[in-house]
Amino acid sequence: MTRSDLSYSVRRSDRARRVRVSVDAQLGVEVVLPRRSPESAAAAAVVELRPWIERRLAEGREVRAALAARGATVPYLGTALALRPELGRMRAHRRDDVLLVPAGEDDARAALERWYRRAARAEITPRLDAAAAALGVGYSSLTIRNQRTRWGSCSAAGAMSFNWRLLLAPAPVLDYVVWHETCHLRVMNHSPSFWSLVREHCPDCVDHRRWLRRLGSTLVL
Repeated sequence: MTRSDLSYSVRRSDRARRVRVSVDAQLGVEVVLPRRSPESAAAAAVVELRPWIERRLAEGREVRAALAARGATVPYLGTALALRPELGRMRAHRRDDVLLVPAGEDDARAALERWYRRAARAEITPRLDAAAAALGVGYSSLTIRNQRTRWGSCSAAGAMSFNWRLLLAPAPVLDYVVWHETCHLRVMNHSPSFWSLVREHCPDCVDHRRWLRRLGSTLVL
C-alpha cells in the first residue's frame, strides 16, 4: 500500500491494542492494526510518524551499505578479518588477520558462529572480571547468547549474559556493554544513579549507545 509515495504493508492482529508501526531494514514498513480499527488508521499513523519512519529507512540503507562494504571479510572488535575458505576444514581458525573457514557457505557461517561464541567468552571474561573488581561486586555466572537485539543482561542473582555478536562491533562498544551490565550488579534499574555510575567508568557511554541503536543491525555474519 502507498500513501504520499511511502510504501507500507498492513497487518491486522487480534492481540494488538493500538496501532503500531515498525521499520525493518529487510522487510520495510509495517503497520499493525487492531482487528476492529479502520483502514484509515494505518494511513494516519504513517503520516504522523513519517519523519521517524524516514530516519529508520535511512538507517536501513546505512546498514545495507555497511554490510556490502565488508566484501570477503568479517569485523572483529574493530579489525577486519579476511575469510579464507579451505576444502575439508570443519572449524574456523584465526591466523593473524585471516580466518580459515570451511568451503561451503552454510558450513562456513555455522563454523564462524561457533568461533565467535568461543572468542566472546575469551574476550568478555577478563573485561567482566576487571569491571566487577573495580566496582567491588561479584557475579554468579557468565552465559554467551545469540539474540537479535538484546546485547546483555544481569539478573538479580548475578547471572550475566552477553551476545556474542558484540564482537562484530568496535571494542569500545563491547566495553560499554560490559560496564553497563556490571553496573547493574550495584544498581538494578536505569535510574539517574545507575547512569551516573556507568558514566563514571565509561565516559563515552552515550556515544556507544547511539552506535548500537544506529548500527546494531549490522552485527550479523
